[in-house]
Amino acid sequence: MFARFLSTAAALSLTAGMAAAEYNLTILHTNDFHARFEPVSKYDSGCREGDNAEGKCFGGSARLVTAIAEARTRSNNSILVDGGDQFQGSLYYTYYKGKVAAEMMNKLGYDGMTVGNHEFDDGPEVLRGFMDAVGFPVLMSNADVSAEPALADVLQKSTVIERGGEKIGLIGLTPEDTPDLASPGKNITFSDPVAAVQGEVDRLTAEGVNKIIVLSHSGYGVDQAVAAGTTGVDVIVGGHSNTYLSNVSDKAAGPYPTMVNGVAIVQAYAYGKFLGELNVTFDDAGNIVEAAGEPLIMDGTVTEDEATVARIAELAKPLDEIRTKVVAETAEAIEGDRAVCRVQECQMGNLIADSMLDRVKDQGVTIAIANSGGIRASLEPGQVTMGEVLTILPFQNTLSTFEITGEGLVAALENGVSQVEEVKGRFPQVAGITFAWDQSVAPNEGRVSDVMVAEGEGFVPVDPAKTYLVVTNNYVRNGGDGYKMFAGEDKNAYDFGPDLADVLAEYLAAKGPYTPYLDGRISQK
Repeated sequence: MFARFLSTAAALSLTAGMAAAEYNLTILHTNDFHARFEPVSKYDSGCREGDNAEGKCFGGSARLVTAIAEARTRSNNSILVDGGDQFQGSLYYTYYKGKVAAEMMNKLGYDGMTVGNHEFDDGPEVLRGFMDAVGFPVLMSNADVSAEPALADVLQKSTVIERGGEKIGLIGLTPEDTPDLASPGKNITFSDPVAAVQGEVDRLTAEGVNKIIVLSHSGYGVDQAVAAGTTGVDVIVGGHSNTYLSNVSDKAAGPYPTMVNGVAIVQAYAYGKFLGELNVTFDDAGNIVEAAGEPLIMDGTVTEDEATVARIAELAKPLDEIRTKVVAETAEAIEGDRAVCRVQECQMGNLIADSMLDRVKDQGVTIAIANSGGIRASLEPGQVTMGEVLTILPFQNTLSTFEITGEGLVAALENGVSQVEEVKGRFPQVAGITFAWDQSVAPNEGRVSDVMVAEGEGFVPVDPAKTYLVVTNNYVRNGGDGYKMFAGEDKNAYDFGPDLADVLAEYLAAKGPYTPYLDGRISQK
């Protein structure tokens, strides 16, 4: 009996020792915030006057202040990190660039973030200004910045922070195709994410760090590949694909966290609509014992911090004259959700392509091609303000007209549907041209067929040898989103047309109240 007691006591002692060795960490996270410092509507656009007070809106920095403070009280050890793309998406970025993002992130007390592709929209210099203004590390492992004066010796691949006496390694990750998506310049070269992450993991583990978190602005699919292809990573906090992960919603793309190769992968949609909260328990060797949580909805039940509301209102004053101006009216909601527009014909895509073609048709232009990545929000019915238009089209792109052969057009459409599985922004929204595509065919191997172009009162098959006049935006015309066939000095191009947002606003005004439509211009076999 006494021996049995000793045995039981020893077991209890061992269990107690194991419990004492465990380390609990709460990872609070955001991604793809896109300068949505004010609340947004269910359409991810600006919250209309009165709707926020009625509890119909989501997010905004003032709600995050409250939610993050409350979440920190639930944990002895917590960190706050971001999965990239704080830049671009509202007039706040257009006017202030990264200054408001830096101010709000400092206020919220972030511990680290990765570089998103949109952090390069205005070149390395604006990113450097943001980095100089924030009180936390900004990271990017899969790029060589040594030849870029603005970032060399400043932008680190990884860092180590401490919480509760434990060292935590943070590694940054950025899309390998960032040169196709933004403007990093010619001095930065991007590389394979798996090799880059493993290299930093090996370096950190050699220094005795056994809890490693990757901050990855690379998309849900790449995150799973990184998890499967590396050893030593514990958690990946994602971004870029605006993926909603959840254990309770039927709209989720996967569970929260998604476990791959023992790695907990999380992401919290976008625009500040959710605050991710992952609770992780590590054993003494740094292995995950448990990982559980759920993104917290930032709806009207989350009280806005009054001081933050007041500060954002102050920052909004120079913007209000522009964004509150009513420019048009819509009869119905216009679908512009990325999950739709990046894989098929969509209402907002038709509207934007139609407006582009309408503006330059008197110049003999017959075809419009718009990248779906440039479409950033839907639109609710009723009066339309310029602020809402600028939320849909925030990039200050201008209309570009150019010449290209029918062969080049088909190649462009092939590029447009080449990454549909990854829901990439190169998917083409079109006017003056129709086509079909077949996802069962390999990318760039003949997915596109039945290409018809406008001629007279109807459509005729595209002529590979004929030269066509096309309109797009200056980003795509200069090779953005993989449209390399549009770039070059031999296209008789003019890249300095009116701002695309102004073109859309004026077209809507002329057609109002505008009724959205689909007409089968893009079909799938």
